[in-house]
Amino acid sequence: MPRLPLHPSSGTGQISAFRKSIRFARYGCANRPFYHIVVMDLKLNQHKPPIEQLGTYDPLPNKYNEKLISLNLERLQYWLGQKPAISKPVANLLGLAGFFPIHPQTYMTAWRNRRAQDEASKTTEPESDTKAEAAG
Repeated sequence: MPRLPLHPSSGTGQISAFRKSIRFARYGCANRPFYHIVVMDLKLNQHKPPIEQLGTYDPLPNKYNEKLISLNLERLQYWLGQKPAISKPVANLLGLAGFFPIHPQTYMTAWRNRRAQDEASKTTEPESDTKAEAAG
């Protein structure tokens, strides 16, 4: 295969007739994931060269407790016009970023987290009451 001057993710890759999908391609190390948001053929492995890279996502919080995401919104709008399949994790992320409506799965996850937090706070309250009674 001849060596291309640019990486295929910059848009110079060959375009095939398969249906496209917008999904994550995992990069990074074993315990340090880093994702590229890419356009690929639906049936290709995530480690094959993508058609185009639309952004990046760093799921681990930085020192300010922020998860970083970068998106090329113009190219994302173009590819959405081509009617690709969008993976659920990418749809969730784009909903949280404000590009899509918030995905229903995000609401369910938040509801479960609030419920678990309420139950955890209820179990810790009686312990503090008994300590106050014993001290008083």
